[in-house]
Amino acid sequence: MSTKTILAVDDEPHILELLQYNLEGAGYAVVKAETGEEAVEHLENKNYDFSVVLLDWMLPGIDGIEVLKRIRMNERYKNIPVIMLTAKSDEISKVVGLEIGADDYLSKPFGVHELLARIKAVLRRSGVTEQPPVKDQEEIIAIDGLVINKTRRTVEIDGKNVELALKEYELLYLLAKNRGIVFTRENLLEKIWGYDYLGETRTVDVHVRNIRKKIEKDDTAPLYIKTVRGIGYKFD
Repeated sequence: MSTKTILAVDDEPHILELLQYNLEGAGYAVVKAETGEEAVEHLENKNYDFSVVLLDWMLPGIDGIEVLKRIRMNERYKNIPVIMLTAKSDEISKVVGLEIGADDYLSKPFGVHELLARIKAVLRRSGVTEQPPVKDQEEIIAIDGLVINKTRRTVEIDGKNVELALKEYELLYLLAKNRGIVFTRENLLEKIWGYDYLGETRTVDVHVRNIRKKIEKDDTAPLYIKTVRGIGYKFD
């Protein structure tokens, strides 16, 4: 198994050194960046194949949110899991990061063991084996104008391609594959983010809202993902 490479982005050198020491001790390769511009340069460098990005919010020049936006807009590396590392611990900041496409969120100061658990969780959920699709073997879910092709990892609504972040896609696929089954928020956290995910159930609500904005004609009156009051969600 090849060593997974992590891009660690923080403007505080001592934090980068701490991250490098602990991540390399856990078996990862680490590439460091102290600015958003440097992070983007590393991402554009085809000699690197990053498995995870650890991204500080407050950076000089291009801040972490702008770097996250650029990651999600780039076809080559848009699916890399991103964990935000930041001193901003308020709920609004968390929601902003998640809505833009962060896969997870850790407030400073954080424990090394918690960080490693989060990294393992996003890696476990993002592992995709790239294989040339065979038309007769493609796994497709088609429901009322919505087409999810698991083999190609694509989503279309009424014939138009829809761009979903990795966790959004996995959540939509899980619900659609189990049409009519009600999942609690805790169920969805465990299945999509992993049993050792330490985040809040609001993470699920944010991702469902993002999906609805992208696939529903009217996200205030959703046709696909329905809210089951007091419990969670189901695909109708």
